[in-house]
Amino acid sequence: MNCNHFNVGSTALDFPSPLLQGTLIKRYKRFLADIRLDNGEIITAHCANPGAMLGLKEPGLPVWLSKSDNPKRKLQYSWELTEVDGHLVGINTALPNRIVAEALHNKQIKELAAYDEIRPEVKYGDKSRIDFLLTGDGLPDCYVEVKNVHLLRQGSMAEFPDSKTARGAKHLMELGNMVAQGHRAVNLYLVQRTDCTQFSFASDLDPAYAKGAETALNAGVEFLCYDCTINQTKICLNHPLPILPVKR
Repeated sequence: MNCNHFNVGSTALDFPSPLLQGTLIKRYKRFLADIRLDNGEIITAHCANPGAMLGLKEPGLPVWLSKSDNPKRKLQYSWELTEVDGHLVGINTALPNRIVAEALHNKQIKELAAYDEIRPEVKYGDKSRIDFLLTGDGLPDCYVEVKNVHLLRQGSMAEFPDSKTARGAKHLMELGNMVAQGHRAVNLYLVQRTDCTQFSFASDLDPAYAKGAETALNAGVEFLCYDCTINQTKICLNHPLPILPVKR
């Protein structure tokens, strides 16, 4: 798969062209980053990522930014990409749902291609919202939860999560409940990196989530993982990655 079928400006997957390059000075207060642009100017950018960002927030890393023309925005710049060891990593956690939505509409996720109707942000469970509810004639309703992945610590192994996520563990439990009610439930991990060939769970960073993943799998929840094609123009869904068992 590639990104060629996306038109620039047609979806949130397309970056303003061109992205601005700079060097990370520091990330702080989770959602802020000071960056030195290539012209020497120092700016503060929005960092749309509440996670730990292990390995992606080191001072001196090359980064790419988008710039908004919206005069109502407090911060004009948004941090979009980081380069690590020659590979691009998408750090914007607002993008995975949009990437998956586009892929679902284009029937690019073969495991889910039979569904015709795609409804985002549907209420379910205990005061939760599922990322996508898929329906189709003669098919069980399919509840799809999307998780952003950008952690890599060794080799080419993508991992999730990069910090403790009680919310993520709750989602696993509620997906299991959907299966118990006769529905289909899928947890889809989207790897916003170009240097990963497999995926597993970071049980040392969040043992409760890893245990919840095992429980959900035994309950009939399906687990899928796809990586992305990334460049300074756009990000889109690429290939499925194998999922390795939880490490003990």
